[in-house]
Amino acid sequence: MSAQPDHTPAAPYAPAPGAPAELLAQLRADRRAERWVPAFEREWASALEESRRTFSLNTLYEVVHVWQARLASAPAVDGFVESGHDESGFMDMAELRGRRRR
Repeated sequence: MSAQPDHTPAAPYAPAPGAPAELLAQLRADRRAERWVPAFEREWASALEESRRTFSLNTLYEVVHVWQARLASAPAVDGFVESGHDESGFMDMAELRGRRRR
């Protein structure tokens, strides 16, 4: 017999009932709205369908948490990009590990 739970673990906290609407309003006000609003709506619709199928709100909570984090970290990402750091010249980790062995 398995000791694994037969349900999905609960999200760290349940967002407020109005959180998805507030989040969507923030996304619409952001300069990335053209890309982010459709992406959020797709993820929300998918999570809503999953919730209907499983009778669990965890997937909906996860979508809200991920997008809240994305919005909260956007200024730091913008600052990094504007600072002139270019991530396009990254180094392959396999190559880096090979250098260390030599």
